[in-house]
Amino acid sequence: MLYVFLSICCSVVVSVLLKLAKRYQIDVFQAITWNYSMAILLTWIFFKPQLSHLQGAPIYNYLGLGLLLPLVFWFIAFSIRLTGIVRTDVAQRLSLFIPVVASFVLFSEALTSLKIVGIALGFIAIICSIPWQQKSHGNRITKFSWFYLLVVFVGMGIIDVLFKEIALFKGLPYTTSLFIVYILAFAIAMAGLLYQVATKKTKFSWPHIFIGWILGVANFGNILFYLKAHQALSNNPSTVFSAMNIGVIAVGTLVGLVIFKEKLSWLNKAGVVIAVVAIIVISYAK
Repeated sequence: MLYVFLSICCSVVVSVLLKLAKRYQIDVFQAITWNYSMAILLTWIFFKPQLSHLQGAPIYNYLGLGLLLPLVFWFIAFSIRLTGIVRTDVAQRLSLFIPVVASFVLFSEALTSLKIVGIALGFIAIICSIPWQQKSHGNRITKFSWFYLLVVFVGMGIIDVLFKEIALFKGLPYTTSLFIVYILAFAIAMAGLLYQVATKKTKFSWPHIFIGWILGVANFGNILFYLKAHQALSNNPSTVFSAMNIGVIAVGTLVGLVIFKEKLSWLNKAGVVIAVVAIIVISYAK
């Protein structure tokens, strides 16, 4: 379970870095862009991707992920800024219910009553987690900050579905596909960054690049330790699945409430509890 714990820590560190970005005036888009350069380097070092057999590879899935990863990452950053770590982590973790729904729509898996209960609880938890009564600022962005949570929930769910389809492709190791996706994500994000630099909306800065690299280490560590946890506990994948998702919600909630003094309504707190129950139900159903 050490690998699960390390993966949880890396995931929460990503959220904390994004939370601190505004305080230290870090350009989030630039940091997210450079994050993928570090992810590419670490994937090459640790996984030794094999790029000699790309024939038949799911290119459209790669392109979709290359576009969605930086885009959804950007929404995660703004969701953390506007709604906090707790709500955003709940939205990210409950996005797993979208691939569960897709599993019987796209992959013809059986839909059991337990899965239906888990999915229903997941959507109730999302509704409870939305900051319906947030009134700290009168601007439009804060008033409709629930939209960022919704995009994170749907976006991460679609990303999970695309990654599941890539995992089903046996022509390449999964880690090689991951390497290709990171390259595309970096290229697409860099194109957007170069446009911003050319239009003088931003400029390259070492602090933003350095924070991006730290973000990339934490982001990659989350994936590395999660994969190692599955290897170490190959006979208990549901244990890894549930421990990881529940752990991130629990630690994220602790960090958000204690360190960042985030305010949750009784409905939001109920949403956190329901989210944990929903993950347990889905884990048991799997």
